[in-house]
Amino acid sequence: QVQLVESGGGLVQAGGSLRLSCAASGSIGSIKDMGWYRQIPGKQRELVAAIGSIGIPTYADSVKGRFAISRDNAKNTVYLQMNSLKPEDTAVYYCNFRREWDTSVYWGQGTQVTVSS
Repeated sequence: QVQLVESGGGLVQAGGSLRLSCAASGSIGSIKDMGWYRQIPGKQRELVAAIGSIGIPTYADSVKGRFAISRDNAKNTVYLQMNSLKPEDTAVYYCNFRREWDTSVYWGQGTQVTVSS
């Protein structure tokens, strides 16, 4: 059974940095797309950043220039480096993998990021 395990969330002051990691356990095979989403209570989950199998990243406008997504295919792991954090970045962050051969989608359990002002 495939599980995505996230780590790296926490509490940080505005202007600080955090690095999130998400690794797949179990036999998942090749992963086409990896991404990070975030959700605030009462709001829809939104895409923060995504990276395809050839390594080209995309970002939400709100995080461009501050966040960087990267992937390690050998480890089935995706990272999100978050710099210059703002209070409005406070949310639960979820990783998302889309498998190559059947496009099955997997979600992490979520990790809380809290940015204090």
